[in-house]
Amino acid sequence: MQIYLDYSATTPPRSEAIAAMQAAMAEQWGNPSSLHQWGSRAATVLEQARSQVASLVNAPLDAIVFTAGGTEADNLAVIGAARRYRLPQHLIISAVEHSAVEQPAQQLEQMGWQVTRLPVDAQGRVSPTDLRLALRDNTALVSIIYGQSEVGTLQPIEVLGQIARDHGALFHTDAVQVAGRLPLDVQTLPVDLLSISSHKLYGPQGAGALYVRPGVELLPLLGGGGQEFGLRSGTQGLPALAGFGMAAALAATEMPHETLRLMSLRDRLFAQLADVTELVPSGDRRDRLPHHVSFCVTAADGDRVNGRTLVREMNLAGIGISAGSACHSGKPSPSPVLKAMGYGDRAARCGIRLTLGRHTTAADIDWTAMVLRQVLHRALSPLTLSPA
Repeated sequence: MQIYLDYSATTPPRSEAIAAMQAAMAEQWGNPSSLHQWGSRAATVLEQARSQVASLVNAPLDAIVFTAGGTEADNLAVIGAARRYRLPQHLIISAVEHSAVEQPAQQLEQMGWQVTRLPVDAQGRVSPTDLRLALRDNTALVSIIYGQSEVGTLQPIEVLGQIARDHGALFHTDAVQVAGRLPLDVQTLPVDLLSISSHKLYGPQGAGALYVRPGVELLPLLGGGGQEFGLRSGTQGLPALAGFGMAAALAATEMPHETLRLMSLRDRLFAQLADVTELVPSGDRRDRLPHHVSFCVTAADGDRVNGRTLVREMNLAGIGISAGSACHSGKPSPSPVLKAMGYGDRAARCGIRLTLGRHTTAADIDWTAMVLRQVLHRALSPLTLSPA
């Protein structure tokens, strides 16, 4: 039995998205910037994809800038906003940002920018009060992740974004894990910039988008032909964007039913493992991504059992999950996200994440819970010594 439970890492492309990509490669392969009929056909496909992605977040067409993925969208938001200034300013992020925001923030620090990393509570949530206190006269941008990919916590974006807006600072959110799973409406959300990724919502890898509120000025990261309203030069990867658009359109249609179904399966898995004392749920249990389950293994011997070893054991049983900690040089290191939430080094090496998707069934949940119990029992049992 093969069960994939790593949908926060990537999702399998939908057949409809693959068909849209194949059609773009075979029939609409022109350069969208060309004026002849081949370019015109390609431009039609491009703008249809833009319309489909824009509809997912209720944005104007000219507010959607296509990128090569969520990482580029985050970089364009953070670095593109910072490049407007001749002198270093102040940036606010959270302590649980994706590395696609954290690393650009580090780059800005090296250029003289002041960066404030807001702390989070034990559930991984940012306090609006902390944001208010952190704002300065020269705060240029606030960037807070919407749905945390490792522990599933949803941030109070409506409140945080309004605080930033009232102060006069731009507000960006990485909504990569949220788009296609929860409703997003940039007409009502107080956001200036919002990042999306195709391969998190059953589109192809290598495509993403940044919503840029009309009137917000960014400077591009790439010089070239001035595509994507001058913000992302380079001939657009039309097949990937066609697949992205199709996936976005289907996600918008199916979201009301699918979100409730995923929440039910998520809660079923949490309930079936509630009596496993070695598994402590991580992240906010109420304000949480609908498809996300995560734990820390508290009784583990960190030298023998950690998140990565559990991933390997579950994989041997035919179940794909992921570890919550990074790996450097083959050795597990404590998760910065779990550390920011107050976990010690050992516990922060023992995070696991199980994320559900459109192919996940109740039978998959039941089987996974049983197998995880067995894997934990074997992993945490005392080593048996052979008789002398």
